[in-house]
Amino acid sequence: MGNEIFILKITDAVYIGDYTLRLTFNNGEQRLCDFLPLAQKGICTKLQDMDYFKSFRLDPFTVDWNNEIGFAPEYLYEISTAA
Repeated sequence: MGNEIFILKITDAVYIGDYTLRLTFNNGEQRLCDFLPLAQKGICTKLQDMDYFKSFRLDPFTVDWNNEIGFAPEYLYEISTAA
């Protein structure tokens, strides 16, 4: 039973302001993630539209924008800071 794999997931996301979300992970941590640096290239430039940015939803693992843009929860954990 000691070989269970822990899969990091985002269980809650709250818009804080600008391009920042407070993310709650299933390890109990809350972290602040600034998405503006991510919104500078490719399809992610859609995130610069504030109405689009605020339209995020949670899928079973992470934050998602219209099934077009999503980031691995591990990546969001790495680039975010403790809340």
